[in-house]
Amino acid sequence: MKAAGAVDMGVQKKVLPIGTEDFMEIAAGERYYYVDKTGLIRDILRGSSKVTLFTRPRRFGKTLNMSMLKCFFEIGADSSFFDGLAIAGERELCRQYLGKCPVVSVTLKDVEGNDFRTACRIAAAKISAEASRFDFLRTSGRLTPEERELYVSLLQMDMDESTLSGSLWNLSRLLAKHYGRKVILLIDEYDVPLQKAHVQGYYDQMVQMLRGMFSQALKTNLSLELAVLTGCLRVSKESIFTGLNNLKVFTAADMEFDEYFGFTDREVRELLRYYGLTEHYAKIREWYDGYRFGREEIYCPWDVVNCCRDIIGDPQVEPQNYWANSSSNDVVREFVKRMDTGSARRELEILADGGSVRREIRQELTYRDMYTTVDNLWSLLYMTGYLTQRERPDGRMFTLALPNMEIRDIFADQIMALFREETRKDGAALDKLCGALAAGDAGAAQKALEGYLRKVISIGDTAARRGRKENFYHGLLLGILAYKAEWVVYSNHETGDGYGDVLVEAEDGELGIVIELKYAENGDMEAACREALGQIEDRHYEEMLIERGAARILRYGIACYKKRCRVELAAV
Repeated sequence: MKAAGAVDMGVQKKVLPIGTEDFMEIAAGERYYYVDKTGLIRDILRGSSKVTLFTRPRRFGKTLNMSMLKCFFEIGADSSFFDGLAIAGERELCRQYLGKCPVVSVTLKDVEGNDFRTACRIAAAKISAEASRFDFLRTSGRLTPEERELYVSLLQMDMDESTLSGSLWNLSRLLAKHYGRKVILLIDEYDVPLQKAHVQGYYDQMVQMLRGMFSQALKTNLSLELAVLTGCLRVSKESIFTGLNNLKVFTAADMEFDEYFGFTDREVRELLRYYGLTEHYAKIREWYDGYRFGREEIYCPWDVVNCCRDIIGDPQVEPQNYWANSSSNDVVREFVKRMDTGSARRELEILADGGSVRREIRQELTYRDMYTTVDNLWSLLYMTGYLTQRERPDGRMFTLALPNMEIRDIFADQIMALFREETRKDGAALDKLCGALAAGDAGAAQKALEGYLRKVISIGDTAARRGRKENFYHGLLLGILAYKAEWVVYSNHETGDGYGDVLVEAEDGELGIVIELKYAENGDMEAACREALGQIEDRHYEEMLIERGAARILRYGIACYKKRCRVELAAV
């Protein structure tokens, strides 16, 4: 690692490469901090498979590693980029391969569209852009006139489906003939077009097109030295790799190549030491560690780098959901919605509380099958990084857990969203609860509120980290009270000598309701209610409502603990 070890605080630190996925940019001039993953090159070259597919969740360094491979192999590569890195110690491999191979590198990440033809045009544009890097093929004396004409056809962004299917194969064989050396083929995010096609309804057409492209480029390509593909999911059941006997797939469950995607604990410690942030190690580990790839414990690199940047700017900053905010969490939303049986919800509660469950994982799903059953959603959550393994798999049986605090927060947010959705559907129950509060019937209010809590609350309670549990229940209560359109609800509003949790103007402003909510950490809800009511009285939270003309004030202390609650009304 170029930046390993402690550096004097007076020395200018390297820049954290946030959003930079170009290895050449990171390596040039040693401006950026780089965690050395060049051992991947050695292990690929020493492996037995001609075509290798790596599946990992998003934001675990797949694209940067592909850029590194391109920078290493491509003819004319600057060998100085690899000085001091692990691969530089493999002198014979560097002699044979560093800067010696023609490379075709494409990403299918943005291949999408409302219809199949639009997606094909985007794919063609990407192939065309890659082909344009080799403009010398227009006039190459080593190609026949027909072959030079074929090259020109690969520059067209409106190429037909047949030309597109054979584009990678044709480009690689033209380069191999020109250079007299077989080609390295790199395909990043190979499965994204299938995902987008499934959503838009042209799935079968995309499967057929990719099957043709990959079959020609990877199976019958005599000009191929080796190929590397990356993606989130292993979708070989789609038959897009039909008959490809030289393909080897390495998933997060495999021990080979386990340390090359994401940061290991040693790498995180070195990074924190370099930036003088070692005192933040425990917090970063709690939030962003916890993945198990093969035998390695892995951190999400996107999270670690973003968190370190923010801590450098403000040492008091709290951890955030960087990974969650970088993409959609539809899979979690769908999973939570389908937790409609007691056993399934109990398993989610166990996970949210830091436990583990054993489930069968199918690593060869089709996009068509993903949302057909909740069983497939378990597999999808594992492959996309929302769940991780805790022990070596026993065949298809995996011991699964939520990896870290960040993912627990994601689940808590989705459970909150589900709760709000359910409350909007149950108007009669909401009327009952709000009516009980307005009537001063604490017993009826407690019964109605606890009925809601029993549906989903223990999952959210355990998912919310300590210090946020009260906020979790607070949010649920606000969602319930918002049902009454004629009520004006204030949250954490300044009143009296402090800020009241919930203040309500009801019944045309004649009635005011003050609610102070507590989470009973030790389960003593009676004591928590007394504390809440005492706080209302001591800090005069009713003042704002009185000033606004409320003639009658009801003061409630509400205590919550997991699925249970207690509601007490102060004596008038």
